Amino acid sequence: MNSLLQAAGRSELLTELEAIYKDIHQHPELSMEEVRTAKLAADYIEALGYEVTREVGVTGVVGVLRNGEGPVVMLRADMDALPMEENTGLPYASTVRAKDEDGIEVGVAHSCGHDMHVTWLMGASKILAEHRDAWTGIVMVVFQPGEEVGRGASSMVSDWGNGRFPKPDIILGQHVMVGRSGTVSYRPGVILSAGDSLKIRLFGRGSHGSQPQTSIDPVIMAASTTLRLQTIVSREISPLDNAVLTIGALQAGTKENIIPDDATIKLNMRTFDEDVRTYMLSAIRRICCAECEASNAEKPPEFTTLSSYPLTENDVAATQVVASAFRTQFEERACETKPASASEDFSIFGRTWNVPYVFWFIGGTDAEVYETAVKQKQINRIPSNHSPKFAPVIHPTLETGLQAMLTAAAAWLCKGKGD
Repeated sequence: MNSLLQAAGRSELLTELEAIYKDIHQHPELSMEEVRTAKLAADYIEALGYEVTREVGVTGVVGVLRNGEGPVVMLRADMDALPMEENTGLPYASTVRAKDEDGIEVGVAHSCGHDMHVTWLMGASKILAEHRDAWTGIVMVVFQPGEEVGRGASSMVSDWGNGRFPKPDIILGQHVMVGRSGTVSYRPGVILSAGDSLKIRLFGRGSHGSQPQTSIDPVIMAASTTLRLQTIVSREISPLDNAVLTIGALQAGTKENIIPDDATIKLNMRTFDEDVRTYMLSAIRRICCAECEASNAEKPPEFTTLSSYPLTENDVAATQVVASAFRTQFEERACETKPASASEDFSIFGRTWNVPYVFWFIGGTDAEVYETAVKQKQINRIPSNHSPKFAPVIHPTLETGLQAMLTAAAAWLCKGKGD
């Protein structure tokens, strides 16, 4: 394993990967449209000797490298960017604009760190290909589309086919997050929340603003519903159960003297327990329907699921293996963390195939900035993932993520292998 980790610190490799990272950062692509990024990754690993399959689940890429008898280790990275403008001031900042699924022109930015994820996996793929004497088994690298819309993993699984690729024995993934750069944090069991996003359309009856008695006002209906929905977490969920419900959009009407026909609420909820999740989804429907009935609406609300992410619940035994390897490699820079209220579709692979998986975090915040924020108790002011100012420092984030991925993979691939 030492040869793999030594290769991860080579200056010429890090220079190459830094250039790749900046290139991907400057050319972000929206979910399920990652054509350029997928080609970049596929061409790169194909040149290293991987068996490459393209367009798996629309734009996904699967690379397989066979190296004798041993376990099948799957390494995954997500590729998509967000529909938002970047405001980091970096010399390699994105200026890309594109049309979203609704045909609206938006800025596009890698404000969640998926550009770093792709770079890590490309680097790990190269080191494993060039140091086959250090490990045995099968490495399967997966570049996944559409994580931000919760469709990428499921689309790849649906397109996987029976026997098309080896079934993994372990699935490994990582994510850059706010945290001191150079650190690695892990957790057995639940590490990321389940996430559900809904669009709720409330139907009223439009009229002139001067004649409200002839209307059923959906604005009042939506306002009352919004306030009442906030009581689910505060009054119906135990304070010992973590949950979040956020109304991210409330849309109605076009002019101040027109009472519109309908109103739309878009909400997002995060939960860490399946029973709590089920209860909250039921409570949302109950409250929305009750408020519409209280307003004398002529028909019930319309519910549309925008996205749904399952819990990311690390296999306990496999996490212990990874954690032990991390502690050996990173010493005090590796530690156990609390669950995060972010959500991922990474676990869909393991859940679908009944395969253990482990997911962990890499700190991407400048060490001095992070330590100052800790001293001032202002960690929440550090621009986080999905902020237009989110900007992981390249070093040592790049080499740390590369080392972490190789360390975790080696815990399976290098068993009994001399170095």
